[in-house]
Amino acid sequence: MPATQAFASHPRVDSLDPGGFQARLADGLGLRIGPFDVHIKARATALAEPLYRLYGHYPLLDDARVFSCHLRLEELRAALPKSVRRVRFTVDGRQPHDDMPAEQALAVLEWGFNLVIALRFHRFLMLHSAVLERNGGALLMPAGPGHGKTTLCAALAHRGWRLLSDEFGLLRPGKTAFVPIPRPMPLKNASIEVMRNFAPQAELGPSIEGTIKGTVAHVRPPRDSVDAAAIEAPARWVVFPRWQADARLSFEEVPRAEAFMSLARNAFNYEVVGQAAFETVRDIVDRSRCYRLVYSDLDEAVELFDRLARGVGAEVESSDGESQALPVAGEGR
Repeated sequence: MPATQAFASHPRVDSLDPGGFQARLADGLGLRIGPFDVHIKARATALAEPLYRLYGHYPLLDDARVFSCHLRLEELRAALPKSVRRVRFTVDGRQPHDDMPAEQALAVLEWGFNLVIALRFHRFLMLHSAVLERNGGALLMPAGPGHGKTTLCAALAHRGWRLLSDEFGLLRPGKTAFVPIPRPMPLKNASIEVMRNFAPQAELGPSIEGTIKGTVAHVRPPRDSVDAAAIEAPARWVVFPRWQADARLSFEEVPRAEAFMSLARNAFNYEVVGQAAFETVRDIVDRSRCYRLVYSDLDEAVELFDRLARGVGAEVESSDGESQALPVAGEGR
């Protein structure tokens, strides 16, 4: 069966009407999210509507299976009439952190699932990275907080790149093909308005204010990316991005040893996976072109990646002010 048809027989979330989805969510429903079968039960004010919009394209699952995890989000009764409303997140009956403000329920659920993936599914090597695909090859963008990774990932996903993940580069140890887990992409603060201007067609969830990361709004993955969630993509490019206000576009090649160390440091479970993690990161670096990108203009950065994918030669000014040729796609070391 073709990978794109693997879940064609399953109804999608948007096959339900909003009221039907809310009722199913309150009782518990199964979703296929990348390689995971996830059971979600949530009863929280104003959560069902944004979940319905953000996850409308995902396959619904029946309960006749063993789920990867059971996620629960419940709004607690206020102790006093004017006390702060809070929600409690649990996974398989266990509470990993304190109760959170009810207004942040969507963010709590998304971050909670991230936590579950990072701590539990060590059958994968997990790199902290955005991953997208174009022309059959995967672009890996490892970066720390504040480097513009998610903004750039969301922009590329709305300009013809297939989203695999904005957070997790999932690999089976010993393989260099990335396993997709397309999910809503959390933009923060000023990036929310940047994305609305860059891609007016993008579907954004509500702006959630006052979180530990500031104001957060999630971007719905394009349907094509969700439909292709069973199609893996082999590593081709590794780019370490960094947004810097008013910076001139800089794009320069990174030595393999430096790229290896940076990738290993950006892994969630490198030490847990052990020798296989070393060999997998080594193989990714060996088969990929590795670069460092500094950018301030989103359109300019996206056009650079499009040229990279098309294999169109171009001159890009590096950080030292010298011009360098942009290599063609698939060019070896």
